[in-house]
Amino acid sequence: MPTRPSVPDRKVALAFMAHPDDAEISCGGTLIRLQESGWEVHIVSVTAGDCGSMNEGPEETARIRFAEGTNAANLIGATFHTLSEPDGRLVYDRQSLQKSIDIFRRIAPTLVITMPMSDYHADHEITGQLGRAASFVYAAPNASSEPVIEGSQVPYLYYTDGHDGQDRMGHAITPTTFVDISEQLETKTRMLACHKSQLEWLRSHNGIDEYLTAMREHSQARGTDIGTRAAEAFVQHRGHGHPSDDVLSALFPIQHSSHSTDSALQATHS
Repeated sequence: MPTRPSVPDRKVALAFMAHPDDAEISCGGTLIRLQESGWEVHIVSVTAGDCGSMNEGPEETARIRFAEGTNAANLIGATFHTLSEPDGRLVYDRQSLQKSIDIFRRIAPTLVITMPMSDYHADHEITGQLGRAASFVYAAPNASSEPVIEGSQVPYLYYTDGHDGQDRMGHAITPTTFVDISEQLETKTRMLACHKSQLEWLRSHNGIDEYLTAMREHSQARGTDIGTRAAEAFVQHRGHGHPSDDVLSALFPIQHSSHSTDSALQATHS
């Protein structure tokens, strides 16, 4: 299972997420930038999102959320998939891992963005575990009955920011990587707005009244960290076998403007 230095020749990115709207919230701007840079982009929701309604049953909720995920992905020319595991009851077992490996095998990503393994939602944490495991083993010929696509390899692997930039215990996450999404924030907002069913669900269940506003405010707060209008933050997995050079930073180096830097300094000292 060879690794590849610098930017790989095969440019296929996979956002491996727990729920249908997680990609738009945590890494949508980066996916837009990758697509604009010529990468093939896939979004996988491990669960069907079937608990994301106060009114509809699980099958109808899953149908609605699949359509919303597809619509959001279509906005940027990406492809949406789901493994249809049960929302809120995701477990790390042989079945969920094999399904994860199989879809990795079909997509053959060279860059993977998955969820943090310490976060407020257990589905997020287990998705991060599945994403890490599938990333490492999917290119091994005996790991799946799916054919091995030429160029399959251990990919670059990143974990998204935790909710509000915190882990499950409320401790601040220290990112290794930032991506400036100032120019992509409006499209990212349009992507998230496709998930209309979540507006009432999050208001009722999570107490989040302004779904889009909360995403924008966190993106803007991460932008303040690097002196830009908006950003997304990641932690790169640099364990044995995975590429350790930071391909996202190489692809998207931070360009500071004097205005954004001044704004960041003012925010720091206010």
